[in-house]
Amino acid sequence: MKGGVAFCFPGQGSLEVGMGREIAEAVPEAMDVFTRGSEASGLDLVHLCFEGPEDELVQTEVQQPALVATSLAVLAAIRARGIKPDFVVGHSVGEFAALASAGALKVEEAIGLVRERGLAMADAAKRNPGSMAAILGLDDEVVERICRRILNVWPANYNCPGQIVVSGENPAVDEACQLAEQEGARRAVKLRVSGAFHSPLVARAADRLRPALERVKFSEPTAPFMSTVTARVEDAKRMGPLLVEQLTAPVRFTQAAQALLREGAHTFVEVGPGNVLSGLVKRIDRDVKTISVSTPDALDKLEETLASA
Repeated sequence: MKGGVAFCFPGQGSLEVGMGREIAEAVPEAMDVFTRGSEASGLDLVHLCFEGPEDELVQTEVQQPALVATSLAVLAAIRARGIKPDFVVGHSVGEFAALASAGALKVEEAIGLVRERGLAMADAAKRNPGSMAAILGLDDEVVERICRRILNVWPANYNCPGQIVVSGENPAVDEACQLAEQEGARRAVKLRVSGAFHSPLVARAADRLRPALERVKFSEPTAPFMSTVTARVEDAKRMGPLLVEQLTAPVRFTQAAQALLREGAHTFVEVGPGNVLSGLVKRIDRDVKTISVSTPDALDKLEETLASA
């Protein structure tokens, strides 16, 4: 394939109070996304993203639409400069932004669906409590083996070599952390999340989201969409089922990024708040170019980076 620019869209945990404000004030197209997204989600995303408060913003049902709206606002600013991706990929809820960026979903559809997804996940977590923990410094196979030994804990995010997140019932996650440290993990850190996401414990959320996704008509993406469920390029007819499966399946970001490298991606542009994905990509391949874009300054830098690529 020609070109090699992959747009990456972050997932939960990348939020920042004030996210998107600077770019929305500088680029009218970006502000337009927040306005349309507020209507689609029934939330005042302009107030929530630009001013917080953080304790409201961190709630799953608010954080997800706020994050996706911010990513799509940044995308609108990038598009206003005529920059387009050769591939798109998203981490967990970031897949909705990735699909919208490739024209498979409308902006309003993506933000509306993500609001429903956040509500479904928050409700499932309340009814079936659990937690998640990042295991640092062990090979994937070792963490998988630990999860097989303990009932009700599963690998949830393959973030980069040496960093896997596990998800499950609280005592099972605690036990997995202890075993990981005995196996020589550098650290095992409980995450600040409200449930055991990307595990069978939130199957109820998948059941609730399925009808909403079945009503959507996905268009063929204008840039290849790399799924982090399958780590393969997927077409429109697979998108709805994959977004349902994604809720209980692990996020295979490591494998998806490696597949993009094989497809010829050489520059990874993180579209949205934070720089989590840029850091992960660098750990997957040190030689790859990464840039995080969430401000007008970063937009200028993106143009320079792509011009020299």
